[in-house]
Amino acid sequence: MSDDVTIDGFSRSTFTHGGYERPVYSGGSGPAVIVIHEVPGLHPGVVSFGRRVVDRGFHVRMPSLFGTPNQAVSGGYIARSMFGGCVAREFSTWALHRTSPVIEWLRALAADAHESCGGPGVGAVGMCFTGGFALGMMVDDHLQAPVLSQPSLPLPVGSQRKAAVGLSDADLERVKQRAADGACLLGLRFTHDAAVPPARFETLRRELGDNFIAVEIDSSPGNAFGFKRSAHSVLTLEFVDEPGHPTRDALDRVLAFFDERLQT
Repeated sequence: MSDDVTIDGFSRSTFTHGGYERPVYSGGSGPAVIVIHEVPGLHPGVVSFGRRVVDRGFHVRMPSLFGTPNQAVSGGYIARSMFGGCVAREFSTWALHRTSPVIEWLRALAADAHESCGGPGVGAVGMCFTGGFALGMMVDDHLQAPVLSQPSLPLPVGSQRKAAVGLSDADLERVKQRAADGACLLGLRFTHDAAVPPARFETLRRELGDNFIAVEIDSSPGNAFGFKRSAHSVLTLEFVDEPGHPTRDALDRVLAFFDERLQT
């Protein structure tokens, strides 16, 4: 990972917790939103999403967990990042009933952002490999607007993993308690995305009830917008910035969710 990459409109710093130090790119003002990048890294599509959140009136922090910040997506880059993520001890790629260790670092980053920015709480959005991390961060009361965009862990091999949500039993119970107290969670997926099986969203519906809000975009054969069966990245690689397009509608729903939960 490069230590000297700059991103226009964002300042670079480092955040340390639990013995781990990682780069964080910050910009904007207002209540804080943590934007957690997908595979292969903090690529330009994720940065563009972060800018939209800044323009909406929020302070955005984008940690770089793997890959090279602002590097364009390519097949080789994806493969290298996937391999690195699968072998890293910080990510629970296969385990059932286990919260990824990196979430503790993200929770600390969110707590620091809330202390700095104030407001009713913090938002967080994870994508793909990190898609479920906002769910794990939800154990803290200040996490008020969690968004799961195509949550892909644990890797969906076998029926149990397809239905799993990547949390320990204790953390899931805490999340359920928060939902019972009124906390809400937003989830995004394409309907035929093999990396995010429907069973995973069914688990969230069963455990969280109406407090889980699902946005599912039709990617079945012959769908109206021509999405491929492999469509995956709702807010970045598949995003089309046109009114009425389902990915634009999904983005608008995410931004409205942040408004509802974070703006006083």
